Amino acid sequence: MDAPLKRSPQKAQSGFTLASRARDAAHNGRADRPFIDPPARTTVTNTHRPALLLTGHITPHPPLEAQLMAAFDCHVLADEADPAAFIAREGSRYPVLVTSGKNGANADLIASLKGLKAIAHFGVGYDNVDVAAASKQGVVVSNTPDVLNDCVADLAMGLLIDTVRGLSASERFVRRGDWLKGNFRLTSRVSGKKLGIAGLGRIGRTIAKRASGFDMAIRYYSRNPVAGVTFQHEKSLVELAKWCDVLMVVVSGGPATKHLVSAEVIEALGPQSFLVNVSRGSVVDEEALIRALKDKQIAGAGLDVFADEPRVPAALMEFDNVVLLPHMASGTHETRKAMGDLVFANVQSFFETGKLVTPVPA
Repeated sequence: MDAPLKRSPQKAQSGFTLASRARDAAHNGRADRPFIDPPARTTVTNTHRPALLLTGHITPHPPLEAQLMAAFDCHVLADEADPAAFIAREGSRYPVLVTSGKNGANADLIASLKGLKAIAHFGVGYDNVDVAAASKQGVVVSNTPDVLNDCVADLAMGLLIDTVRGLSASERFVRRGDWLKGNFRLTSRVSGKKLGIAGLGRIGRTIAKRASGFDMAIRYYSRNPVAGVTFQHEKSLVELAKWCDVLMVVVSGGPATKHLVSAEVIEALGPQSFLVNVSRGSVVDEEALIRALKDKQIAGAGLDVFADEPRVPAALMEFDNVVLLPHMASGTHETRKAMGDLVFANVQSFFETGKLVTPVPA
């Protein structure tokens, strides 16, 4: 492996490393305090920079790609006319792979990179990275936890309020000139409602904190009870759906949770309750949801994620009681900057120490 990167004298005197800053930011869960110096301050004193492979261009946060290009010997696999041929020819020289939600890293890609030792993933969800295959090959994987909790929770609550109070629908009502013909329909109150949270992880707990400010009663569903919380745990998602006025879905994606929100769960919600999904589109049975909306089995839905993004089923666009967002929960300047900083810190930490800052469970 090439020689590790050296910090400038100014950085050495500061007493802080990129890795320690990243750990602090991840621990604090704050996306508004950058902890990585801008690319212009990143210096490489050796002529042979560590080789880094990107699965594709980092479109969610282009500045990260520029920062990586400045610090490492980077190559973008997606730019190759024949990626397989490139990997066969050059793949063994890349010990670290950077990927994101758009590209991921499947078992075949991981197996083809013979020199691969680490994968740094841009995103908190890593269901499109085959962690089992990576672990089998001795490859460690990192993600970007905690730094997006606040912004995802903010959007989740905004989506909940919009869905229940009909904000987007009422705005369209005014723009169409329909107010001149009569008043907008009555909606439901938010404060005091019963909120069921499917998945009480870091983001789920942050949502619960905000919902408590609306005096909402809270229960949750997870495979096992979560230590240190006072909310009631429901062993069955169906039972949680029967109890709640709003079902907020915040579970991880992947095969284990595909269609977790099934036709049975959606039917259990009932005609006065709402579904809000800020997790992964695969978690909700979209066909069952569309049928339930057509039959007025539920009151409405708020969706930030879909099964085949960016393609949204046309049937969902027909419902005025459904709010559709373009998977934007973490889409703020502050959060994307913090996510990019954490990816960079993971990459640099691995080249310097052989360890990742925020490794995912193997």
